[in-house]
Amino acid sequence: MSIKPDAVIIGAGHNSLACACHLSARGWKVAVYEQADQPGGAVKTGAYTLPGFRHDWAAMNLSLFAGSAFHTENAEELAKHGLGFAPTGNPFASVFPDGRWLGISNDADLTTARVRGFSNADADAWTELTRQFPDTAESVFAVLGSPMNLRAISTLGWKTWRKQGSGGTLDLARFLMMSPRAWLDQTFESDHVKATLAAWGMHLDFAPDIAGGAVFPYLEAMAGQAFGMVLGQGGADTMTNAMVRMIEARGGSVHCNAKVTGIKHAAGRAFGIILKDGKLIEAEKAVIANVSPAALLKLTGGTDDPRHDSAMAQYQHAPGTMMIHLAMDALPDWTAPELKRFAYVHIAPSVDQMARTYAQAKAGLLPDEPVIVCGQPSVVDPSRAPAGKHVLWLQVRMAPGQIKGDAGGTIADKNWQDAAEPFADRALDILERYAPGTRNKILGQHIVTPDMLEADNPNLVGGDQVCGSHHLHQHFMNRPARGYADGTTPLRNLYHTGAAVWPGAGTGAGSGTLLAKKLAGS
Repeated sequence: MSIKPDAVIIGAGHNSLACACHLSARGWKVAVYEQADQPGGAVKTGAYTLPGFRHDWAAMNLSLFAGSAFHTENAEELAKHGLGFAPTGNPFASVFPDGRWLGISNDADLTTARVRGFSNADADAWTELTRQFPDTAESVFAVLGSPMNLRAISTLGWKTWRKQGSGGTLDLARFLMMSPRAWLDQTFESDHVKATLAAWGMHLDFAPDIAGGAVFPYLEAMAGQAFGMVLGQGGADTMTNAMVRMIEARGGSVHCNAKVTGIKHAAGRAFGIILKDGKLIEAEKAVIANVSPAALLKLTGGTDDPRHDSAMAQYQHAPGTMMIHLAMDALPDWTAPELKRFAYVHIAPSVDQMARTYAQAKAGLLPDEPVIVCGQPSVVDPSRAPAGKHVLWLQVRMAPGQIKGDAGGTIADKNWQDAAEPFADRALDILERYAPGTRNKILGQHIVTPDMLEADNPNLVGGDQVCGSHHLHQHFMNRPARGYADGTTPLRNLYHTGAAVWPGAGTGAGSGTLLAKKLAGS
């Protein structure tokens, strides 16, 4: 007779894997079930264009994982299982139509000098932000890494008040509620500087005028300058593969091509999952679902808690993203040659343009001027491509999951199968303007549309790579719903994790780690 695992986990994204690693280290027997043919969710790597060219499917930046509580605790063991990082001191830059550019590097004097090239006042503001960053970061990271329950928040508030006083505490709360544009307008005068930082808000569904979004441009800028950026050595899947090996070394298991079609529960308690072939897998202690809120509702068939079920059904997703993976004969010849040194180059010319792009995508329109995030991972990690060759990782933000029209007025198709190529051409035309001749360097191309992202990983609803808007109404204690930000659900022994659960998206494994600590007691 087979022994039931202590925990069965639906989905093999990095939050699931971190949760399974932590629990197995505390003696739990864990089994992870993944519908795709490989683990990792959005964090995986493959030769999507040509042999020898390794492309990160969706996530590329592993800085949050490298700095996470999970990695800090398990760094030695993860390294033993093959985890490798490729660091860079030139994390990101933005290029502008007037030929100018601004890059953030792991050298405060150099970065400040670049800012001074746009504005003396902004350089002074940057210097002050740099000076304050250690204290500010401590407070901000304490919030982002804290469980979202009343006891934890009360303790955190008390500690913050004792350190910063009532004025400082209120200032922090105000900052956490500000929009990117509000904070940038109050801090800088140069439109180029503002646009360089505002581009990071678009990564997390924070268009310039969305409340609560200021913290992300701030953290990416200051942390990029302080610590640089970390990619995965050989590909982002180094993180996924190391965690899978860690689980298996402790007696756990990760099963791919194992689609879960239901969660079994009775008398208010979950006790197992049903696979597509009808097999029931029972759990002694916990069923953990790393799924979107709507999927959780579908798997349970309802929890008899109308408020929770309604929140899962009404959970709101961000606009989607198109990915374009390119195998390159050489790097783009940017209008500023220095840009060849950076891991990311943003093509997001102005705060107003980003706001317009977001509004168009939210309205279901293909944006006329989408934001282009051009990742150059082979600059940091040459092993991603054959000698002398390169890979480009293009995120086209934003893109509607369901196409209702075209803001540019040239694409008539309203399904992604037909609209993919012309919309990708629009993105490549933009890249070509800033790096003439790029098309002539392309050896292979693979377009991934929003519906392809969702088909590969159902958590990316409509191509939403962050599994739900982080706007204030479903962030902090409201992610994914009030009273359930700690991963609990109305059903005993059923828990929710992943990017839809506090602290949300990114590669920091936050929700999986917090849940595992809650279940294991440490």
